[in-house]
Amino acid sequence: MPRAHIGVRPAMAALFGDLSEPARTVVLDLRAPRLLSAFTIGALLALAGVLLQALFRNPLADSYVLGVSGGSSVGALFALLFGASLWIVQCSAALGAVLTTLLVLALARGGATVRVLLTGVVVAAACGAMVTLVLVLADNGQLRGMMFWLAGDLGWAAHPWIMAIATLLATALVFVISRPLDVLATGETTAQSLGLDLGWWRIVIVLVAGALTAGAVIQGGTIGFVGLVIPHFARLAFRTAAHRIVVPAAALAGGTLLAAADLVARTAAAPRQLPVGAIMALLGVPMFLVLLRRLESRA
Repeated sequence: MPRAHIGVRPAMAALFGDLSEPARTVVLDLRAPRLLSAFTIGALLALAGVLLQALFRNPLADSYVLGVSGGSSVGALFALLFGASLWIVQCSAALGAVLTTLLVLALARGGATVRVLLTGVVVAAACGAMVTLVLVLADNGQLRGMMFWLAGDLGWAAHPWIMAIATLLATALVFVISRPLDVLATGETTAQSLGLDLGWWRIVIVLVAGALTAGAVIQGGTIGFVGLVIPHFARLAFRTAAHRIVVPAAALAGGTLLAAADLVARTAAAPRQLPVGAIMALLGVPMFLVLLRRLESRA
């Protein structure tokens, strides 16, 4: 398939209608929706990471710690195993994410926050085993699509403008609860002494983080490191842990990082396209190590 070579200046011209129709089609119908999809997925994963790190007070907590990604992957892979269409695959992924979130909450009900974390880890491990079984049952023609889903592929993304609106609403929602997040981050004892209902807020944060992760996974498959790295980056960049600043900063940084990773995935081995999840892991590992050293130096 021939590639369209359109630079930054022609792309900007296309946005204002100053370029030929084929070039405008490439920019507006292909590149812009994909860029927007990458940005929204990265922002959703970053917001989920902010929520879970505040809830668990664990710097290693990220958007997949609850097993939501695993449940979504199981649902999607089962649909792919039976040759389902794209929208059925995404509906199956959404159903898997919802059921996994409800299962974690049901199993951890009545326990402390650490019980939610451990339950999520166990459920994630069970989902990983089910993913392995599905891959064994799949034939060679199905494996490529399944592996791209598991490695992260923005080719699954659909309705980017709807996702952009959902991301704006999600950012506003998480920003509104920034004060309770600040209190939760100080520890359960302090939060209880300040009158915060830990049980209720635990359920709310798990549900919201699960919904954010599900929205991202449905659109782009399993993409790691965004929810782990970006909250730390936002805190270090602005030298504050106040969530009214961390939340919008993390959303912007997460979206920008994943958009950059997708650009690398599309161009590094062109005309072949690499899985964006793999590129994100290659970028995320050194970023996390650098951030870890910065955190240790400030401790």
